[in-house]
Amino acid sequence: MNVAIVGASGAVGQEFLRVLAEQEFPIDNLRLFGSERSAGSKIPFNGKEYTVELLSEDSDFSGVDIAFTSAGAGTSKKFADVITRHGAVMIDNSSAFRMDKDVPLVVPEVNPEDALDRPRNIIGNPNCTTIQMVVALKPIHDLSPIRKVRVATYQAASGAGATAMKELENQYAELLEGKEPTVDKFAYQLAYNVIPQVDVFVDNDYTKEEMKMYNETRKIMHSDDISVSATCVRIPVLRAHSEAIWVETEKPLEIAAVKEAFEKAPGLVVCDNPAEKVYPMPLNAAGTDPVYVGRLRRDISDDKGLSFWVVGDQIKKGAALNAVQIAQWLIAKDPRLQK
Repeated sequence: MNVAIVGASGAVGQEFLRVLAEQEFPIDNLRLFGSERSAGSKIPFNGKEYTVELLSEDSDFSGVDIAFTSAGAGTSKKFADVITRHGAVMIDNSSAFRMDKDVPLVVPEVNPEDALDRPRNIIGNPNCTTIQMVVALKPIHDLSPIRKVRVATYQAASGAGATAMKELENQYAELLEGKEPTVDKFAYQLAYNVIPQVDVFVDNDYTKEEMKMYNETRKIMHSDDISVSATCVRIPVLRAHSEAIWVETEKPLEIAAVKEAFEKAPGLVVCDNPAEKVYPMPLNAAGTDPVYVGRLRRDISDDKGLSFWVVGDQIKKGAALNAVQIAQWLIAKDPRLQK
């Protein structure tokens, strides 16, 4: 494959490179693109150095098979035609096109076939919180259709980028030195705190992040019957998001059957032995590929309800890895990309 990465110097762009190397992705030619700030810089990959090209209206993507883009929604919208005009498949990590009807929104463990129907040659990579949740919802939904989802997220600083992670580290250092902590990326000090706001509030008093979980889940799972209500919270963890999830299914399910379905589901690792204090934690999930699930139990307030806990690395499965897995699926299944 001839591969391009747009936003190569950012946190997710760098993760793309690590994941491509780890997955031994078949790359014949690699091109890296960035803004004026990063253009001209050198980035190593698999023993070679690559120069970051300036992304512009004149950029030539001819010959590129797959372009991974993670430079923000504004950049994706502005340069989508430039990137796709010669036939490149644009797998976009921003929110720019996720809810467009002619752009599939794909999690390979849930709806990979949607990637084949891409009229604009753009595939949306869902929001990180949505990705890890639907990987766990899919095996339940296959047993009995899900009617309601209630979720509270515990989101790491990594969701706001590399500078946010650095800000959290700096805040702890500043506070330990008796200094006033620097607050820039978040609404408030995150160190020793939690902030019940991720992204901006919209008219219904939910945040954009919370509404992404509502809208994206229904699109990915092809079900307008699933109602989703989320409360998204930023916590002082560097990397890996956690979610407490409650679901109501059409019919009651046995816990043993759900656990078996989890164990067989692709992309999920069951980590669930309360008696031995075994459950997923961001400390253990950071830097790894799977979505981890544990604390599975019946909801004692609802005989059709289940409650469980999921953890996943936001930069990996929540962003770069999911996009690379989409590309891997296409290489295997889409005749247009088979060489």
